[in-house]
Amino acid sequence: MFAVILLLVVCSVLLYWCLKTNNYWTKRNIIQVDDMMLKFLFSKHSMPEIAKDIYDKHDGRHIGSSLGSKPMLMLKNVEDIQAVLAGDFQSFHSRGLVLNSNDLLADNVLFMNDFQRWKLTRQKLTPVFTSSRLKNMFYIIEKCACDFVTFVEDNPQLRHKPFDMLYTYTTASIGASVFGIDTNTKNTMDSPFMDMSKKSIEPSLFQTVSVFLSDTFPTLFKLLRIRVFGEVEDFFISTVKKVMESRKHDSQKRHDFIEICLELKKQGTMQDLATGYELEPTDELLAAQAFFFFIAGADTSANTMHFTLTELASNPKILTKLHQEIDGILKNESDELTYNDIDKFQYLDKVLNEAMRKYPPIGVIQRLCTKETVLPSGVPIEKDVICMIPVYAMHRDEKIYPNPDLFDPDRFDTDLQSGKGKYSYLPFGEGNRICIGNRFARLQVKAGLARLLRRFTLTPQEYKPITFEKSPFGLRAPDIFYELKPRDV
Repeated sequence: MFAVILLLVVCSVLLYWCLKTNNYWTKRNIIQVDDMMLKFLFSKHSMPEIAKDIYDKHDGRHIGSSLGSKPMLMLKNVEDIQAVLAGDFQSFHSRGLVLNSNDLLADNVLFMNDFQRWKLTRQKLTPVFTSSRLKNMFYIIEKCACDFVTFVEDNPQLRHKPFDMLYTYTTASIGASVFGIDTNTKNTMDSPFMDMSKKSIEPSLFQTVSVFLSDTFPTLFKLLRIRVFGEVEDFFISTVKKVMESRKHDSQKRHDFIEICLELKKQGTMQDLATGYELEPTDELLAAQAFFFFIAGADTSANTMHFTLTELASNPKILTKLHQEIDGILKNESDELTYNDIDKFQYLDKVLNEAMRKYPPIGVIQRLCTKETVLPSGVPIEKDVICMIPVYAMHRDEKIYPNPDLFDPDRFDTDLQSGKGKYSYLPFGEGNRICIGNRFARLQVKAGLARLLRRFTLTPQEYKPITFEKSPFGLRAPDIFYELKPRDV
């Protein structure tokens, strides 16, 4: 009986919100479509696919809808997108995700909405990804890439599930970059963080319901004190605390993330010199920043490698050209891959750019308006309105990228790209909240693919994914299969 009453209450509230927002944009002379959160909830498709379908069906610079209790405006105009991500950042600094203060990982990481807290944390994390830091850290990535290929060669059964194989590499290499390389481990691919990473990122009923409640019933979401990453919180925070404690008196320079955390702890209270805002570098705050590596990088990088290999299997001429580049740089079996070598993989860089165009790691970006403003196109945006940037749809827009379904790395030649604004290519986002780890991700992915394709090639096959796994933000198709074959080199 209680379940029936609860269902009736939920349906009644849903009906109320739908009626409340179903003409919000129509009254402002903007095309309005049905609530996108409900579409996602009762659909088998990912949110990026739903957004693309709406994007393709309607002309104009904007498309109005709603996400649960909030009006939502889908942006198609590049000037508006630039304003939301950068130019008018003060009005759009929030991702618009409701979080609970008891959620020690989610509320202290890239989802945080408190502007001052986010700004100061970002300031302190940015130096982690400078060229000098990444150069010092690269030995970890190179060691993991070599171990990855050895792992694949020694365990041929891994090739039956290529996505899981790649996920092993991205998770293990992030784990080693955060916690350092365990000298007692024979192969860095033997990582204790695999299950944790998958539980945190893989689409699930809990994830879908959490996003739905956050957007549609934010008060209920807070009352229930839902923790997005609650299942892994204790494990990860305790791990970070143990490692930091064991490393307090270690004088050896490891150039991993824990070393950065220890430096921040040693410096004491963090302060924003411009505003005077202060924040203590607690174990929980620093653990959340370490956790950021996993949730922002493990799944997205694995998907990027996965879709890249899928397209290479479908395009043998491109694969051959890429093999030639890799063989020219890694001429001998014993050749060490250095940080400076990564820049030499220019064709691999174009291949990755094209893979992330067709399959962007994050297919939709959303920002919450925190104060009334006006977009460059003249549309007034009220407080608490969400602006959605349909990245996947834009990357497949033939007006921006001619013949968008064709996999063509050469479209990323400098001269061809010079006429396109950077706000129409958004694999890592853009502006003030651009993915802070994008340079690390490129190193990780390029090193892994270069090592793998030096030793393996792909059986030619044609694959055209029709649909993707149900996910609120990303594009995933983990069941795609392609055959890796050892090369005679």
